[in-house]
Amino acid sequence: MKSSGKPEVWLRGPLSGIPPLLQPVAHALLQAQEEVEVLMEGFPDDLLWTRPGGVASTGFHLQHLAGVLDRLFTYARGESLNATQLGNLENEGKDSIPAIASGDLVAAFRRQVEQSVDELRSLSDMDERALTQSRVVGRGKLPSTVLGLLVHAAEHVQRHVGQLLVTVRVQRNSC
Repeated sequence: MKSSGKPEVWLRGPLSGIPPLLQPVAHALLQAQEEVEVLMEGFPDDLLWTRPGGVASTGFHLQHLAGVLDRLFTYARGESLNATQLGNLENEGKDSIPAIASGDLVAAFRRQVEQSVDELRSLSDMDERALTQSRVVGRGKLPSTVLGLLVHAAEHVQRHVGQLLVTVRVQRNSC
């Protein structure tokens, strides 16, 4: 994978307007966005939904990256998922949008990262103790906290970027 030529996001210093405790979350999300942009440059759309070796498709990972951020930030706000979010979750990994290009999915992830980082900025006036407020996740109402959800969002996105990296390399090398 080509490098952007810049240090990783976390080595570029604090991000303006992001609370100190949430800097690692923002750094991880922006790093993921940069890596996806570089990785997906020139990706052949005919491989978007193929599953080499039975692993999840590139299309799934791209949909999931945007979707999981949206869902976890929704839970962090103390909200439940709406019908659109539930529908998107159900359709992740399905070639359900005719003629969608990988660039469209990369752009959707970029927009979601931008929205998520903006949301982190909106927490700048929050008392840091509010990050430990309880939150529930999913229909099972599993316990978490605001900070737990935000950190997991960053961790989960990074995990899928790693899986996407391997899938794309396998796909590119088998052409």
